[in-house]
Amino acid sequence: MSADLLPGVERILFTEEQIAERIREVGAQISRDYRGKTVKLVGVLKGSVFFLTALARHMDVPLKIDFLGISSFSNKSGAPGLVRIGKDLDESIEGEDVLLVEDIVDTGFTLRFLLQTLAGRAPNSLAVCTFLDRNSRRIVQVPVDYRCFEIPDHFVVGFGLDHNQLYRNLGYVAVMKIER
Repeated sequence: MSADLLPGVERILFTEEQIAERIREVGAQISRDYRGKTVKLVGVLKGSVFFLTALARHMDVPLKIDFLGISSFSNKSGAPGLVRIGKDLDESIEGEDVLLVEDIVDTGFTLRFLLQTLAGRAPNSLAVCTFLDRNSRRIVQVPVDYRCFEIPDHFVVGFGLDHNQLYRNLGYVAVMKIER
């Protein structure tokens, strides 16, 4: 799909080639860091599916995969509010080396909730890998152990990230035009 054919797309931020190369690098780093261990990748639905799949293909350590589905709700003023788990893990993570895989880390509220929830389940280790890190919007400081790209404060779609459930299937990451 070409960016000029899609309504609302301003420009491509990362090409398919840039994404593939960076995921290869991050997958190799994770594999080095987890050598001799089995890693449980825990993806946060729906956005992380594309990234988790690509990342897993570039890891050469034994791994397991599970998913969490979450919902975030804002209060009336638009401030971040409640996060709840809509789809829980299928298996226990007790004693496992867990790598939480996110599509994007933004304010940090959701990630903090997930880390607290998963840490309470007694994993052997718990780390975070995100495709995109929008650190400029961080309100709550959270650890990000592995990141593919740090991005400025733009609304982005593609490679799992959506706008009204659309654009996830793009092989690249694009900046959306913002109507003001």
